[in-house]
Amino acid sequence: METDRIILRPWLEEDAPALFKYASDPEVGPRAGWPPHRSLDESREVIRTVFSGEGMWAVVLKETGEPIGCAGYLPASLSNLEISEDQCEVGYWIARPYWGRGICTEALRLIVRYCFEEKGFSVLWGDYFPENPASGRVMEKCGFSDTGLTTMCPNLEVGSDRPVHVMRLDRE
Repeated sequence: METDRIILRPWLEEDAPALFKYASDPEVGPRAGWPPHRSLDESREVIRTVFSGEGMWAVVLKETGEPIGCAGYLPASLSNLEISEDQCEVGYWIARPYWGRGICTEALRLIVRYCFEEKGFSVLWGDYFPENPASGRVMEKCGFSDTGLTTMCPNLEVGSDRPVHVMRLDRE
């Protein structure tokens, strides 16, 4: 999957140095519910265990070939939200040097298309911390609506004690 600027592709173990470079930033992970990476080995392990699952892609900048973030979906069984089997939860993060450039929006649009057209999901869900309104704006730009609901996500490593706003996008 790609746009003019990015490619979504599976993560590779050799992506670990780039992942560590960006995922060790203390401003990135906690906004998405995970702690900053502490070592290259930790980043390599995340690629092996978390990012190797179905529905997780590296966001690669075409200009450099470097992974600068991650985008994907979680099936109902892995979602932070209580959703049905024909629905999924989407998620994404982008390295701080690339914030505000529309890259997250491009990546999420690719994920939305894939989830509806390839996977056949009926509803996509997303959530974001109130202190990260930019994440909510990304979802709005991709057609998601604010449900007016807030919930807790007890399985997050960081932020399980903070509410999230819940967004929804129905297949047309």
